[in-house]
Amino acid sequence: MRSYKGDTTIIKRIKALAKRALGNTTPEQPLPANILAQPLVIPRDQHPISRKDIAEPALKVLYRLNKAGYDAYLVGGCVRDLLLGIQPKDFDVATNAHPEQVKKLFRNCRLVGRRFRLAHIMFGREIIEVATFRGHHDDDQDSANHAKSDAKGMLVRDNVYGSIEEDAQRRDFTVNALYYNIADFAIYDFANGVRDIDNGVLRMIGDPETRYREDPVRMLRAIRFATKLSMRMDESVATPIRQHAQLLQNIPPARLFEECLKLFTAGKALANFELLSDYHLFQQLFPMLKSYLQTPEEAPYQMLRQTFSDTDARINKGMSITPAYLFAALLWWPLQARMEQLMFESGLPAFDAMNVAAADVIGRQVQTVAVPKRFTIPAREIWQLQQRLERAKGKRVQTLLGHPKFRAAYDFLVLRAATATPLERKQLNELASFWTKQQQGAPAGSSSDSAPAKRRGRRGGRRRSNHQRPRRRNNDSSAS
Repeated sequence: MRSYKGDTTIIKRIKALAKRALGNTTPEQPLPANILAQPLVIPRDQHPISRKDIAEPALKVLYRLNKAGYDAYLVGGCVRDLLLGIQPKDFDVATNAHPEQVKKLFRNCRLVGRRFRLAHIMFGREIIEVATFRGHHDDDQDSANHAKSDAKGMLVRDNVYGSIEEDAQRRDFTVNALYYNIADFAIYDFANGVRDIDNGVLRMIGDPETRYREDPVRMLRAIRFATKLSMRMDESVATPIRQHAQLLQNIPPARLFEECLKLFTAGKALANFELLSDYHLFQQLFPMLKSYLQTPEEAPYQMLRQTFSDTDARINKGMSITPAYLFAALLWWPLQARMEQLMFESGLPAFDAMNVAAADVIGRQVQTVAVPKRFTIPAREIWQLQQRLERAKGKRVQTLLGHPKFRAAYDFLVLRAATATPLERKQLNELASFWTKQQQGAPAGSSSDSAPAKRRGRRGGRRRSNHQRPRRRNNDSSAS
């Protein structure tokens, strides 16, 4: 019997060619929700964006693309932020030039990305990202244009090129469907994004549930934009999030780590934490912390809040932060719970139990959020130094003061004292006070030359008898 598989492929290609010839917008493909039939064009004299506000490398890219005969627009967040009076961190460019054509124009260009091909144009340490206009996902064209979704509707490859109108329809939020045209300096608004900026509302382009299934990270972006821009999520944007929060499990852990940095290191960490928790997203990112979120009056939850609050305060004062400290604080209570379990079940001394517990806790966390070793290694040092800060005497005090991670470990000790259980608060406050005085230059040999006396656990690694429960050292806090 003759196979018609090859004929079917040919028919699909013919249909695709016919559709392109007749135009892509058909009655079977209505405009997504919130997209205008024609863009609102805002001329230069009616908007505040000046070329003086645009980074010089971005202007160079725009002008060269335009001179070569291509369309060239600033797009998305940078246009949105400029309208809000915020200086953008990045300037992204959209064009009808394909990545290979962009590369021919710029010697300092490299092509990146598999899910969607991008051109990165490098000016020293600054990178201008150039993206080709994205098109619709037409089943007849997917194989030729390299679009691919998995069984759950999530896009895993997305090299489908199109027009600026199609590109706007593919944007996530209306406030990001804004284009600044270098040819006439006008803003092209395809989804009433300027109106939504004025009204302080965050709306999705298209059906939110479908967009979340396409890319679950959009749920995290909705939270981040709501706090960053002081906007209210439209009900249609907010309502489906709790139902689809588990879709984050389909996202590569490395990508979720990058999203966590954006959420927690930009001055809105506490607000993001509260919204993420409310919409059940934080629990997906940090599953070991789920039980602690149910008792907001207890020490673990208070430590989370204080960590994010302190992080925001440092950023807003222009001070540096390190993700290592942040993740050390986030995982402290799971670490303590695992330590106590190991000490009780195996009779391990506190130092050995901490090393084993640290490996276990970090190993579990990186399965959801892949924290790199450049941060987990110093986080472990911060944890280990907590025990050394509690036991230091004589010359060891001065040695610890010179440790590269002393300041981070000291700050972490102060955080522990501020959020400790009533049983431990007095002791940790005394310990923090001791190390504060040492940094202020307490004279060597004085009575303050040793950390406050502590209850001691057994020394060495001898295993206790099965019926004997190990005593817990003061530095080993139990999870409340």
